[in-house]
Amino acid sequence: MTEAAPTPTTEPLPVPRPVSSEDIAAFRRFNRYFTRRIGALDDHYLGQDRPLGEARLLFEIGDGVSLRELRGRLALDAGYLSRMAKSLETQGLIRLTVPPHDTRLRLIELTRAGHVEVEEQHRRADALAAGLLATLTAPQRAELTDALTTTRRLLRLAGITVALVDGATEDARACLDAYAADIDARFPEGFDKTDLVRPQEVTGDAGAFFVAYEEGRPVACGALRTLEPGVGEIRHVWVHPDARRLGLARRILAELEQAAVAHHFTVLRLDTHATLTEAQAMYRACGYAEIPSYVDHVYASHWFEKRLADAR
Repeated sequence: MTEAAPTPTTEPLPVPRPVSSEDIAAFRRFNRYFTRRIGALDDHYLGQDRPLGEARLLFEIGDGVSLRELRGRLALDAGYLSRMAKSLETQGLIRLTVPPHDTRLRLIELTRAGHVEVEEQHRRADALAAGLLATLTAPQRAELTDALTTTRRLLRLAGITVALVDGATEDARACLDAYAADIDARFPEGFDKTDLVRPQEVTGDAGAFFVAYEEGRPVACGALRTLEPGVGEIRHVWVHPDARRLGLARRILAELEQAAVAHHFTVLRLDTHATLTEAQAMYRACGYAEIPSYVDHVYASHWFEKRLADAR
């Protein structure tokens, strides 16, 4: 039996703050320096006969892809993408085809010459990076690598949008299906999908459902439902494996807490499985205190609560 925990700490919800002019200036200054340093402004990127846009398109094609997928992946204007593809086709580096099963699609793949060109592009890009790093000491290179890893992680997080959606939408149910498959593999006893929240529990006055999107793809979710008057319950906070370690789970949690305030909840509760130690650590770090069991739930071994200081 779980021992009684101390009264949960009351912590203010995170309040978004305006971006400072100093932060904006630093970001733009780095962007100008980096694009110039790697030759992104040169019409003959890496000394080849094309600009960076076409070079990147060759790289992204890989083993073949549709123009539609490329447009979404790279966030490109359809006309601009079409012009680049036409240029590469004229150079004999790609071929464009229409699949018989869907005449609305245009597939793009590398020719033999295209594969050779991409290999040369890789060789030159590696040489450029090695040349830039060669003058640094080993500790300095390690410092730079760590900084670049952090930069990429934070920029990915900044580019992810979180939207409030109806719990019955296709994206909401797809996220819950992925969540169920994930924890079914992790729980020793498996997981029964009938335990998932129903759409009406997390929509409108009853609760809230958030989906996070990265480049149009759902990569995380979280649900809030009414447990009893003034008390909400957080369910199914999930992040796609490809988007973990970005800080996205905490962002979903913050959105759920804001929604709880909007629903006039003064207390939030949740439970979690014994195997989900990383989730337990996150909840504790975010001000949730462990409490005795508040519900008989087959998958629960730890129960948490947080009082909302900003609830109205």
